[in-house]
Amino acid sequence: QVQLVESGGGSVLAGGSLRLSCEASGYTYRDYSIGWFRQAPRKEREAIAAIFTSGGATYYADSFKDRFTISRDNAKNTLYLQINSLAPEDTAKYYCAADCAWVGHLSTDCTYWGQGTQVTVSS
Repeated sequence: QVQLVESGGGSVLAGGSLRLSCEASGYTYRDYSIGWFRQAPRKEREAIAAIFTSGGATYYADSFKDRFTISRDNAKNTLYLQINSLAPEDTAKYYCAADCAWVGHLSTDCTYWGQGTQVTVSS
């Protein structure tokens, strides 16, 4: 049974930084690619970044190439997302997910999802 548990969200002021974590169990990074997603109020869920199984290559959606950094610690089976220069428009629930479809870009069609961690940015 794959379980993904996110943490690290919170309320921050604009300009601040956060590092989100996603601890995985019942799964290793050799099994599936894994990524980060977010969903803002009244908006569709969107893909941010992913790490692929083969070689650990990373992918970033175009909108997230500047302030977002995905990484993982294989020994801890934990995925991270570093977000810098946070802005109010980054307010969303952030999710990690594994075994996601690739349709020329990272899809939100994933088999396994965590429960999400809320990030709220105030100006």
